[in-house]
Amino acid sequence: MNEAASPLADATAADGKPSERYAPALKRLGRTDYTRTWRAMQAFTDARTPDTTDEVWLTEHAPVYTLGLAGRPEHILRANTIPVLKVDRGGQITYHGPGQLVVYLLIDLKRLRLGVRALVEAIESAVIKLLDSYGIEAYGRRDAPGVYVRRDGREAKVAALGLKIRNGCTYHGFALNLDMDLAPFDDIDPCGYRGLAVTQLRDLGVRGSRTEIEDRLMSHVTSAIAGIDRKSR
Repeated sequence: MNEAASPLADATAADGKPSERYAPALKRLGRTDYTRTWRAMQAFTDARTPDTTDEVWLTEHAPVYTLGLAGRPEHILRANTIPVLKVDRGGQITYHGPGQLVVYLLIDLKRLRLGVRALVEAIESAVIKLLDSYGIEAYGRRDAPGVYVRRDGREAKVAALGLKIRNGCTYHGFALNLDMDLAPFDDIDPCGYRGLAVTQLRDLGVRGSRTEIEDRLMSHVTSAIAGIDRKSR
């Protein structure tokens, strides 16, 4: 069997020089049930072939806590009415709810010759550039994946990240807080960190529509993946 064509297609940059672009299929799912979407990601990953087009799913969920593979129950500080699901992504506990943008990345890392760390850094870079486009300074942390800002002199997390790798392909992804009720985060140690503050774009002064934010973010995500130095992989 011939090697599958690379999803990094030739393109022309604004300066006329050759460049590359990454063009996964983008699916806007609206609000979805967490468990059904999770199972659909697993099924997609198990059924894909070397020629299957990568996909990115944009969604939001009804209130739910998800506990990653390394998740420990003691990070649930207080019981409430929100269900808790044990799932197969990396990381500890986080919260999903209406007003959050969840981005699921169904990517063939083998075909891209891309390592997990490089993908994580590309995702963080994309979110940081999105926030920069709104005049917000953000940063990543090597010891704690995700994207952070300083607010009122305190570090606060605005995007959480957790992936699953199966047969060299990813599913799960990251969640960016847009305009939501943050109170459920008070009942957990977000991402397993006691006292970690959580914030969202609305509270940082962003008033763009969800569609505008999605479009800007996906432009940064695809550019970041295409721009990874493949010589270092």
